[in-house]
Amino acid sequence: MSDRHVFEYALLRVVPRVERGECVNAGVLVYCRAWSYVGARTHLDEGRLLALDPLVDLPGVRAALRAVEGVCAGGDAAGQAAGDDPGRRFRWLIAPRSTMVQPGPVHTGLTTDPAAETERLLDLLVR
Repeated sequence: MSDRHVFEYALLRVVPRVERGECVNAGVLVYCRAWSYVGARTHLDEGRLLALDPLVDLPGVRAALRAVEGVCAGGDAAGQAAGDDPGRRFRWLIAPRSTMVQPGPVHTGLTTDPAAETERLLDLLVR
């Protein structure tokens, strides 16, 4: 059990019409302090999203999802967050927002490989 570490994760949801509250899961954020890991993987099911709102701004949603992945990746893609540690970037990304791309509640688990966990959660909860 000593090789397993606590991780936190949150779903990224696209809410095309905030007043209706309907959403499509479009990604997952994972943070593991022991591994200094923060990662995001996204997958946008455009058909499901268009079913909720045929006029949704797909390029805008795609850009917002890419921005989240960029903040997690760090470096130039993270912009001003590039200098922040992984935990701070995760906390900033999971802060509540009233925009179309919103984080869901944070959940926890145990993992030996946070990057693989990110992919597993994407397959389980998004795709």
